[in-house]
Amino acid sequence: MNKKTILIIGVITSFVLGFYINTLLAKQINKEKTQSNVKIKNQKEGSMQLGAFSMSLSVKDINASKEFYESIGFQVFAGSLKQNYLIMKNGNALIGIFQGMFEGNILTFNPGWDENAKNLDNFDDIREIQKHIKSKGIKVYPEADETTQGPASFMLTDPDGNVILFDQHR
Repeated sequence: MNKKTILIIGVITSFVLGFYINTLLAKQINKEKTQSNVKIKNQKEGSMQLGAFSMSLSVKDINASKEFYESIGFQVFAGSLKQNYLIMKNGNALIGIFQGMFEGNILTFNPGWDENAKNLDNFDDIREIQKHIKSKGIKVYPEADETTQGPASFMLTDPDGNVILFDQHR
């Protein structure tokens, strides 16, 4: 699979997940008080905070996969069978099952969110994470625009060809 295909797949996945989870967050914001100022954690204080972690799995039969993951304790957290994707949760473990949306599996980190898609008060902004990763000589694609604020994403590939998506929705 070439990088252009992986990029398209990552952007589509990011959009689908972001759209649905943003819808959930909008409902929660009306119910809860949230802070208006996001405190960005200083990277020098400790290790980078990458946010919620999930695994996005490309599946052949979403219904069979749903049944399998439910049988080992996962429950549907978000998504839609009609749209061929579900986000499933067991404790703080998250997986996304996607039928026909991309090839291969993708590791995903969401800076600024916890495993319940709730905003974190302190987190490392995606642009700081990207700068740190690039300083280690790791190539990212496409790069998040470091002159902006708010939602952004970038991807990288580990030495074994696994795609890792960093996707900040706020």
